[in-house]
Amino acid sequence: MTGWTRRGLLKTAAIAGATGVGLSAIGRLGSLAAASPEPVVLQTAKIQARLMDIGPTNNVLTYGNAGMPPVLRMRKGEPFAARLVNAIDDPTTIHWHGIRLPNKMDGVPFLVQPYVYTGDHFDYAFTPPDAGTFWYHPHCNTLEQMGHGLTGVIVVENPDDPKFDAEFVLNLRDWRLGDDSQFIDQFRPRDAARTGTYGTVRTANWLDQPQYDAPAGGLVRLRVAITDVTRIYAFRVEGAEATVMALDGNPVPQRFSPDALLLGPGQRMELAIRMPDQEGAVVSLRDVRGTKPKILATVRATGGSLKRDVRDVAPLEVNPVAEVDLAAAQHISLALSATAENVPSDGICGSLGYSFWAINKVPWPGDTSDPTAPLAELKLGKSYVIDMENLTPQSHPMHLHGMSFKVLSSSTRPVQPLISDTYLIQPNEKVQLGFVADNPGDWLLHCHIIEHQKSGMTSYVRVV
Repeated sequence: MTGWTRRGLLKTAAIAGATGVGLSAIGRLGSLAAASPEPVVLQTAKIQARLMDIGPTNNVLTYGNAGMPPVLRMRKGEPFAARLVNAIDDPTTIHWHGIRLPNKMDGVPFLVQPYVYTGDHFDYAFTPPDAGTFWYHPHCNTLEQMGHGLTGVIVVENPDDPKFDAEFVLNLRDWRLGDDSQFIDQFRPRDAARTGTYGTVRTANWLDQPQYDAPAGGLVRLRVAITDVTRIYAFRVEGAEATVMALDGNPVPQRFSPDALLLGPGQRMELAIRMPDQEGAVVSLRDVRGTKPKILATVRATGGSLKRDVRDVAPLEVNPVAEVDLAAAQHISLALSATAENVPSDGICGSLGYSFWAINKVPWPGDTSDPTAPLAELKLGKSYVIDMENLTPQSHPMHLHGMSFKVLSSSTRPVQPLISDTYLIQPNEKVQLGFVADNPGDWLLHCHIIEHQKSGMTSYVRVV
């Protein structure tokens, strides 16, 4: 067994002093090295998966070699490491959606890292500062790779969270499949210029209406992530009392019932559900948006009633997000619009070859080695308010990388002061989003309807 002695520490201190490194620095570096975890290996793979009853689907993409990408579990404030090994034909990266991490770990090709070629690997390492539900996906050839399956959920645990009798994680996504269960074109230009191209097969955890069991009269924590490239959901729970505890990885200031709650691609929610007392009773999570409501998943009550009370669920601990100083904040105007401007169709990592959308009249041509100038250059530690206006007839889930914002106001409806990384802005809505620029680097700001992102509705801010 190797250990430290007082004589050894003094000798190390002398060496450190001679080389200009203090003992406290040695201690910090030593603790970091000791805390370095074994990396989770995420190897991309092309597999067959049964997504329709008629037979398997070819060319499904995943991490690992079978089924849905794994739910990654991390712990708040503890180091995490992952090695991306690329075993598919396209270059790829991983973006850790919603996690506030160092810029070089953000996974955006050319803006912060090179893409990972076939046969290569890239090591990601960071310490998640926030507990909650997040997700991971490529940021390279995004529409094709995400559309074919490369989307997984992240749970960052807080040991001080309230205890539940059961917990389930749902990965919600569509697939563009034909009648033969094989992939069809990922997008249609006429749809990309509107709401986006919807999938033909809808799944939760790669299944059609999966059912899970939970104790009757018990409390269930349901974590839901929308990893789809297009679809906006309106959530409703039927058959039980349910309250929204968290949105986009952060506790809500005031809990509420998910009565047709609208959330878009990239967003997440956490529900506390009180199961029925009667064994065999079924609770359903539904999408009630549009003309074809859909049961997404169900939970069945089992055993004798535990007679729990949803009001006993203690508040979630607030994440350590810096408070925006509204009195000193600088405002950034941001207009979302359609565009007729043509941009180069040879963007790296999967440009769609079309320009339909723009931010502040500038359409981004896709992931490219020569991006446009930043939307704004921000001073590290300073407060900002984004004054965002949607001039289009479509909704846009706007996602900011690397930092979290507070929803301050909306021109169309009352809003809670939610902390988030993705805001679903409605047509003709004006919204104010406040944040502290506390994470240095270049950070994307884009619509998470991927066709909108890839056909222009993307920019970035630079924090220096």
